Amino acid sequence: MDTSESTPAPGVEESEPRADGPARRGWRRWAMDTRPLRRPAYRRLWSSTIVTAVGSQLTAVAVPKQIYDITGSSAWVGYASLAGLVPMVLFALWGGAVADTVDRRKLLLVTNSGIAVTSVLFWVQAASGLGSVAVLMVLLAAQQAFFGLNSPARNASIARLVPADELAAANALGSTVMQTGLVAGPLLAGALIPVIGLPELYLLDAVALCVTLWAVFRLPALPPSASATVRRAGLREIAEGFRYISLHKVLLLSFLADVIAMVFGMPRALFPQLAAETYAPYGEGLALGLLFAAIPIGAVLGGLFSGTFSRARRHGWMVVGAVVAWGVSIAGFGLSGSLWLAVAFLVCAGVADMVSMVFRGAILLSAATDEMRGRMQGVFTVVVAGGPRLADVLHGTAGAAFGPRTAVAGGGLLVVALMLGLAAAVPALRRYRI
Repeated sequence: MDTSESTPAPGVEESEPRADGPARRGWRRWAMDTRPLRRPAYRRLWSSTIVTAVGSQLTAVAVPKQIYDITGSSAWVGYASLAGLVPMVLFALWGGAVADTVDRRKLLLVTNSGIAVTSVLFWVQAASGLGSVAVLMVLLAAQQAFFGLNSPARNASIARLVPADELAAANALGSTVMQTGLVAGPLLAGALIPVIGLPELYLLDAVALCVTLWAVFRLPALPPSASATVRRAGLREIAEGFRYISLHKVLLLSFLADVIAMVFGMPRALFPQLAAETYAPYGEGLALGLLFAAIPIGAVLGGLFSGTFSRARRHGWMVVGAVVAWGVSIAGFGLSGSLWLAVAFLVCAGVADMVSMVFRGAILLSAATDEMRGRMQGVFTVVVAGGPRLADVLHGTAGAAFGPRTAVAGGGLLVVALMLGLAAAVPALRRYRI
C-alpha cells in the first residue's frame, strides 16, 4: 500500500481467521466475491442490511405520498425533503465523531432503536388519521437525525469485521443490497399501498428494524481502538476530522471524485422533462420510470458481477476509471435520441457508479486509522446525500438555459475532463493501492 498518505489500521480483529481460499475459476471469477460472508460478524451486519434496505424504502415512499395526499402540493413534498436533509447532515457529522469515541455496537443499538421508534410513530399518526404535515415533518427530521448518527458507525465498523483485502468485496456486497432496495422497495410500496394502505407500510418498516436490532445485538463489542486519544465528541473533534482529510490527500481526492461525479454528472432533475419531450413517443410514464430505474439497475448488475473487479489492488485507478466511465455514459445518455439507447447508457453509468462506490468506500476504510473512521464516514454520508441535491439545482438551471440534452451531455463531458485533470495534477489517488 502507498504509505505516504497514512498508515491504515488493521482490517480485522486478530482472532478472525483468514478466508482467502483458492483462486476462483470459470464463471465464479465473474460473480460477486462473497468471502466476507464467511465471517459471522460481518454476515450478521450484512443480513440486517438486506431487510432494512427494502423496509426503509417503504417509509421513503409513504411519507411523500401521505404529505401529497394531505396538501395536494408537490412543494410541500420538497419542503419535507429539506426537513429531513438538514438534521441528517448535521447529525452525520456529529455522529462520525461520536462513533470514534464510543463502542460502535452500542451506538448502532441506540440509533436503530430510535429509527424503529419513529417508524412506529409514523404508523400511529397514519392509523389515527391525524393528517398533520407538521407532525410528519418533525418525525421525518427525527428519523433522519438518527440515521445520520447511525450511518457513520455502521460503515466504520466494517473495517473491524473483515481484513483489508476484503474491504472492496464487503463494500460491493453492502452496496448491491442497498441498490436492490432502491429498486425493489418503491416497487413493493407501490404494489402494497392499494392493498394494505399507508399505516401498515410504516408498520412493516418498524418490524424490519426489529430484525436489524437483533442482528446488531449479536455483533461483538466494537470499542474505540487502544490508540484512540479522543474521548469526547464536540466541535473540536469534528474539525479535527476535516483537518485529517486535508492532510491526507488520498482521502480528500476520494471525496472530490464523488463530488465531481455527482454534482456535474447526476441528471435526475431533468428526467421528467426528457420523458415529456425527447422520449414522449415511447409513453411519458414508461420513459420516466425507466430513466429513474436504470441507474440503480446498473448498480445492482455491477454488484452481482463484482468478482470482475473487487479483488483489484489499485484502488485509486479503479476510482479514476469508474468516474471517467460514469461521465462518458452520462454524456452518451444526453446525446441519445432513442429511449432504449438512453436506458442502456444509464445502466452503464450505474455499473460505473457501483465500481466507484466500492473502491471509494474501501479507500476511506483502509487509508484512515480506526480512531478517525467514524468521522470519515460522517463526511462521506454528507457528501453522498448532498451531492445529488446540488446536482438537481445545477442541472435544473442548466437545462432551462441550454436545453436538457445539452445540459446532460455537457455535464458528462465535464466530469471526464475534471476527473482526468485531477488525476493528472495530483497523483496521490491514482498511486493508491493495497
